[in-house]
Order: sequence, then structure tokens, then C-alpha cells
Amino acid sequence: MSNERQNQKLFVGWASRDVTPDRPVMLRGQFSVRISQSVHDPLTVTALTLESAGEQCVMVSVDHVTIPEEFSSGVRAKLRELAPGLEPDKVFLSATHTHTAPQMLPPDSPDISIPWENPGPEVMSPLEYADLLIGRTAECVAEAWQHRKPGFVAWGRGYAVVGRNRRQVKRDGSSLMYGDTAADDFSHIEGYEDPSVDFLFTYDDAQNLTGMVVNLACPSQVTESRLFVSADFWHETRCEIRKRRGEHLFVIPQCSAAGDQSPHVMINKEAEARMIRLKGLLDETGGDLQLAERMEIARRIVTAMDDVFPAASRDLQETPILAHVARTIELPRRQVSEEDVCEARAQMAVYTKRLEEELSDRPPTDQERSFCYGRRGWYAKVIERYELQKTQPTYPMELHVVRLGDIAFATNSFELFLDFGIRIEARSKALQTFVVQLAGPGSYLPTQRSVAGKSYGSEPASNLVGPKGGEVLVEETLASVAELFLEG
Repeated sequence: MSNERQNQKLFVGWASRDVTPDRPVMLRGQFSVRISQSVHDPLTVTALTLESAGEQCVMVSVDHVTIPEEFSSGVRAKLRELAPGLEPDKVFLSATHTHTAPQMLPPDSPDISIPWENPGPEVMSPLEYADLLIGRTAECVAEAWQHRKPGFVAWGRGYAVVGRNRRQVKRDGSSLMYGDTAADDFSHIEGYEDPSVDFLFTYDDAQNLTGMVVNLACPSQVTESRLFVSADFWHETRCEIRKRRGEHLFVIPQCSAAGDQSPHVMINKEAEARMIRLKGLLDETGGDLQLAERMEIARRIVTAMDDVFPAASRDLQETPILAHVARTIELPRRQVSEEDVCEARAQMAVYTKRLEEELSDRPPTDQERSFCYGRRGWYAKVIERYELQKTQPTYPMELHVVRLGDIAFATNSFELFLDFGIRIEARSKALQTFVVQLAGPGSYLPTQRSVAGKSYGSEPASNLVGPKGGEVLVEETLASVAELFLEG
């Protein structure tokens, strides 16, 4: 590390924008079309800018399912006009993976894995919402960049049980996402769970807390199938953080490697619900158990923050080394076999028959019709990938690795299974490594044991990249981290 990057003051900037739609929208997530009926809580985009000795890093968190290429490129294009001096390529955006945020891509986009039929003119179109989101996100980043001032940072790690491995293994060795674990053929939960929570705190030059990054291994999808617009448990978490630490604090949620994780309890569900009732959380939500679960998760995260914050604040850093590598790496695609294609064609025929016969008179928003339409398109993508792999055997992924003092941030574009994130953290040269998934278009990236178990999340239709690509991703990430920690 050059001497120019050492002993240089860090400049910190924050901004946030409300990106809640003002009309009904098609909610992304699930196979069936869902049209929002209300707004439960606001969707937000929040940006943190860091600059030191000419190096830059901008982290952006978005209450959305994924970060499509059209979204990130649209934001960067606007930033070239709105934020002079900022390098757009040093901006990375990541999604919280709420399933109650709007669709922003047309059904013919290459990033769409589950297509749909036009729900009608009364629903805000995906492109209309995309324009709103791109514009406000770019404005948010530009404001954070313009408002950067000398400040301090501190970091720490705590623990909160939020994410649970959502894949069970049957006695015959097959796997299943979710399902009844009380069944006689249940064997065990497939993989690891990570209760750690990584925090980055920022302060102004008077050492007053201004904001924080909260990174944990769980997508925000407690109320994932509901018909309202919502940021899910991050809404309650942000509210509780501000209640305890200051109403004007900025909060960036980041989802660590969590492709096989969710906030849903897989075992002892009744015992969990009983405790929520005894704590009085159910009464506060009018008897809505899922909303009470969101409050419980927020309480756990903020309890971890309260444990970490006083200790971390004893070690404020004014001149941490800032270094940022942004590059595209090529990952081997998961190979689709002829057997996979045959299976996909068979599934497509089943759904086509239902669509043309028993479901032909139903509207595009009918749950069963849209489910069949989406599943048929989902399997059609398998055939497309079979042809694509002949000419494009690798999948390009944008990778960002950032060093900030003793810690590192490392992004990936996938719903990355936890094992890969653990490998990165365990072997990283950094004191703490914040793995940030869904900094791109998504798709599951499973482990070999999950592929062997099969089912949703690890079958060919779910994956652009498989376990071999995951291994390359780990090694490329670790190499970039090591490069940034060679000196200093």
C-alpha cells in the first residue's frame, strides 16, 4: 500500500431517499403474480460515500429483490452528470431481498427468470418504476458524495439469531426447501447457520454517530408472500435503531451470503410463536404473527448493536487505509445437460397444457394461471442456457473488494449459499470481512451437497453458476482481499 494512502483523513457522506411507489405495482418474488393492495411501510435507498487520499467507495443499499444490470448501469450513467469527481465504477449497489418491492424489469429482459403476462393499465409498469428508482438512487448517491466531510469510523461484530437454514434433508438423502420437518422421513437441516452481525459505524468530526452498516446472513422476507409494499424486517430494525441512537441516523442493511437461509423457523415453530405471544409482540400487531416476528428480529439485531456499539466506539479510526478494487471475473457456468433439457421440456409441456385448457379463460393476475405461466418460462430458461453455454461457457460477474483499515467488504451478484461466505470470511486476510450478496442480478449459487440433494434453489433452473463457479468466486475474492492487505 502506498504511503499516500496512509495517515490520510477519511471523508464520509450519507444520504437516503424514499422509493415507495404511489400506485399499485407488481411485486417481485414468488412464482405467482401479486399486485400490491397497499403500502405497509416505505421502501428506501441509502448511500454511504467514503473517500481518502483520492480513493473512493460508495455503498448503496436498496429495498429490492436484486440489482439488475439495467438498474446499476442506469444509476452510473446519471452519476456522470450529477456527481462530478465521483467514479461511477466505484459505486456498488446491493439488495436486501425483500419480496414485497416492485418489479422493475420488462418480461423480455435477460435478467428475468420468471416471466408474466400484462396485468393491466391500472398497475404501474416495471419500466415506470425503474425510471423512478434509477433517478432517486442517482440523486441519493450524488447527495451523499456532495455532503462528504471529515469523519471517523469504527467496526465490530455481534450476534443475533435471524437467518435459519431453510433446506431440510430427508432420510433418503434428498433435500427440500422448507417443508414439514415433523414428517417421519425428516433427517436433518442441510447446512450451517451464521448468527454473526457485522457493524460499521460512522461519526462526524465531533465524534457524533451519523450512521451504520449492518451486515447479516439473512434475506428480508418474513412477509414475503403478502400483498403490500414493504421493506420487511429492515423497516422495524431501522425504526428501533433510530429510537435508541438518534432519529436522523442513516442505516445501510447488507445481506451476507444467505442463498440457503431465511428468517422462517424450520423447527420448534409453536415454541417460537408462544414466546412471541408471551413477549406481547403479537398484541402490538393486532394478532399478525408475521409482523410480530419482524419486530422480534428487529429487537435481536438492535440488542446486538447495543452490545457492540459502546465497545467499538472506544476505537475510532480517523485515518484508516481505504482501497477499492472493482473488476469483472469470469465464472464457469453451471452446465445444463441434455437430460436437464428433456426434463425442462417435459415440465413446459405440463404447464402449457394447463394454460391452454383449464386456465385459458382466467385473467393474467389469477394466482394459478400466473404460477403456471411463470413456471413454464422458468423452465424455458434452462433450454436457453443450454444453447448459450456452447458459445459463452463463463458468466461475467462484477466484483468489488474494499479495504477500510483492518476490515474488508466483498461483493457478489448471487444468492450465495452460506458455505461460500464462510470460506471467504475464514480465509480472508482482513480482521472482519463483510460479504455482500445480491450486488447484481441474482440467481442461486449452491454448494455441491445441495446440488446432490436437488430441489428448488439447487436444480438447473435455479442456477446460472454452480458449485465450481462458487469455488472460483471464493478464490478470486480472497486474492483481491490479499492484494489490498499486502502492505500496511
